[in-house]
Amino acid sequence: MKTDVEELSPTRVRLSVEVPFDELKPSLDKAYREVGRQVRIKGFRPGRVPPPVIDRHVGREAVLSQAVSDAMPDLYAKAVAEGDVHALGQPEVEITRIEDGKELAFTVEVDIRPKFELPDLSSLAVTVDDTLVTPDEVAERLAMLQDRFASLKGVSRPVEEGDHVSIDLSASVDGKPVEDAQASGLSYPVGSESLLDGLDQTLIGMSAGDSAIFRSELAGGEFAGREADVTVTVHSVKAKEVPGLDDDFAQMASEFDTLGELRADTRTQLERDKAMQQVIQARELALNALLDQVDVPLPESVVTDEAKHNRESLLNQLTRAGASLDGYLEMTNQSEEQFEADIEQRARRAVKVSLVLDQVARNEELGVDQAELSAYVTRQAEQMGVAPDRLAKQLADNGQLSVAAAEVLRGKAMNVIAERVKVTDKSGNPVDVATALNAPLVPAGPAEASAAATGEAEEAEEEEAEDDAEDAPEA
Repeated sequence: MKTDVEELSPTRVRLSVEVPFDELKPSLDKAYREVGRQVRIKGFRPGRVPPPVIDRHVGREAVLSQAVSDAMPDLYAKAVAEGDVHALGQPEVEITRIEDGKELAFTVEVDIRPKFELPDLSSLAVTVDDTLVTPDEVAERLAMLQDRFASLKGVSRPVEEGDHVSIDLSASVDGKPVEDAQASGLSYPVGSESLLDGLDQTLIGMSAGDSAIFRSELAGGEFAGREADVTVTVHSVKAKEVPGLDDDFAQMASEFDTLGELRADTRTQLERDKAMQQVIQARELALNALLDQVDVPLPESVVTDEAKHNRESLLNQLTRAGASLDGYLEMTNQSEEQFEADIEQRARRAVKVSLVLDQVARNEELGVDQAELSAYVTRQAEQMGVAPDRLAKQLADNGQLSVAAAEVLRGKAMNVIAERVKVTDKSGNPVDVATALNAPLVPAGPAEASAAATGEAEEAEEEEAEDDAEDAPEA
């Protein structure tokens, strides 16, 4: 087989391929067998029809066409390997010549991985937040702990913000009750503003047994977006009683005997959380600093596919939530043109991130072993609430293990970037990212889709990572 490569652009090539006819023989034999099983010719059993008979009754051209279609994936793979082409996206194949018994010729246009140079990572610098914990932050964390151990006690007074009330709600539009906007015995924390606009303001000052009517826009159901008259009736009022901040509380809420010990441990936890967040921030800022220094020509078909995937993913989420794109655009205060521009921008960034991280992985000769892949699948399974073996089988059956491996590899590349870039905090102190990443508390999860292993900091890392390349194409 002969392959010529013509560069159409920095991200696209045309392969011109010539294949000797004898290389088609296995596919041609297979095509005759398949056609022979399908046709019914008098005097011959299915599958036992000689090729000359098939040629007379079906036509040599049809068999040849089937053989070429069967052989094309392997021929394309060989042409890509022979031309030393790193193809991305779907190829566009055109058969240019079929000379029966002599030669097959075809061309392929396909996007390729662009060539670009990375700067010296140690020449880049980023600044992250300090890890200093203030007394106010300790007090706020302790207040949250107190709130967890708070109790509710019935009171005989008007409703105040922070109270919990038991209420009935009913809505009507144009005087007619809205069936899907009725609720009885609903427990509601006043001040949370988690139900209807105007509800919290109406409740404040009401007492048990009182009813009131207010106007509000319905958020869902048949009359979503319509103004309705909402009647609220208060059945009971309960105030939150927060335990005192003393040694008794420390013993009740923790393993410590004194408030001083609990306060010190709270400070330690906050320092640990801030250290985690600092590393997460360093990874993100280091990647951004690198992206700013690199000009990468992007394969347009890959960008188009990524944008299409992102758009379909969002539309599916809206459908599952019973919402529409128009409603989403109104909620986000976007026009359809702005929405499409945002989808395009996110897709271009995701593709660029993929290409840059993959280039770092190649430069550093990074790899993924079975233990790292298994750990990644286990973390993903825990987040999804499924058994790791089940998820691993699903990935294998769908041919997605290579995608999972790419995520792990990009995570390792992301860590290399954060370790090499100069990182200091706002006070001018150097931050040892490498030591923090290798500590048990901070997982070296996949870039752009880091799987959290423990605690709130890792959840934050997961959210930060998803924004860039969870859906990035496998470059």
